[in-house]
Amino acid sequence: MSDTPPVILAAEPGSFPHSVLAERHPAIIRQVRDAFPYGPDQHRALDALLENCTKGVVEPLPATAPDRAVWAAWGADEYTGRSWFDVPWLWSESWFYRQLLEAVGYFGSGPWQGIDPFRPFKLAELDAPETDEELAALDALDGRPADEQAAALLHGSLWGNRADLGFRLSDADAEGRDAVPGLVADDSAALWSLLDGADTLCLVADNAGRELVPDLLLIAHLLAQGRVRRAILHVKSYPYYVSDATTADVVDAVRRLTRAPGAAADHGRRLWAAMADGSLTVRAHPFSCAPLPYEEMPDDLRAEFAGAALTVVKGDLNYRRLVGDRMWPPTTSFADVTACFPSPVAALRTLKSDVITGLAPATEAALVAAEGQRWRTGGTHALIQVRP
Repeated sequence: MSDTPPVILAAEPGSFPHSVLAERHPAIIRQVRDAFPYGPDQHRALDALLENCTKGVVEPLPATAPDRAVWAAWGADEYTGRSWFDVPWLWSESWFYRQLLEAVGYFGSGPWQGIDPFRPFKLAELDAPETDEELAALDALDGRPADEQAAALLHGSLWGNRADLGFRLSDADAEGRDAVPGLVADDSAALWSLLDGADTLCLVADNAGRELVPDLLLIAHLLAQGRVRRAILHVKSYPYYVSDATTADVVDAVRRLTRAPGAAADHGRRLWAAMADGSLTVRAHPFSCAPLPYEEMPDDLRAEFAGAALTVVKGDLNYRRLVGDRMWPPTTSFADVTACFPSPVAALRTLKSDVITGLAPATEAALVAAEGQRWRTGGTHALIQVRP
């Protein structure tokens, strides 16, 4: 696009990206440090990362790092020696999580190899009483018509850990009465039209725990109803962004469903069987943790998405990667900025960062009038956008 805005940086004090680098990342380091009985080596490395990510410059990975060459191709060589705040925000965020894993020994040969530093937070969410309440709502949903079930499960997947909103059976007029509706774009009719006996659905997952469970329930329903023949669930290849889902998190979530009473357990057993017979496949492509937009995806991943009747991209980070992490005018065409994606694509996202496209001018005006710019980052609004 000829008028493409520049990528977002985090250099401006007071901006949302600046607060993530200056405040959120140090808090995450402290949380991880307290969550495990790490030894002196890990403590020293975490302290050094805290100093480096707030006051230092991008430093290269160790020569022994297994993915050093990959990160060099992803921009590490170009950005080495520059402030974390002066490189693309999407890149510096991703680099933080890669360096955090380095600090705790995730990629090393010692006893902490492969230990997810975010696992305690993920399991606590799966085991929370709120999860029991949300799963219990499935019993009431189970006797409803298939279309009602599908709509409720779609909204559960959209809102993630506000999934109780999705399971309301419900006050259909609530959105219309809101001065500024929670759902600021709704292409759900187009989404369902693409899932009418479709061969393959790709779903690019976002968070683990209580946000992954509704994704899995939606997949289970679509498979059971024959709306899709097979589903491919794309997850992260290693722990990322605190709560992003990995294969281990998928297993934990399916086990959690199978242990639940009532309809939830039926869905869990259906998912377990689907994984066994191949109608549900979990995919963890290395590009899932790349600090780059999907426009730059490798050919093998592009071919995989190209074979899908629909790719559903979940969550805020994946949205930024889908449309490009730029300060687009909110009325920019969603179809235009996703034109490079190789299959029909849908975005399910709660708004937690500044990037947004595809809004009607009246919707943007109402949001700004009611909330200033807070609507972009507060997680109180969401969207369903589709490019057929």
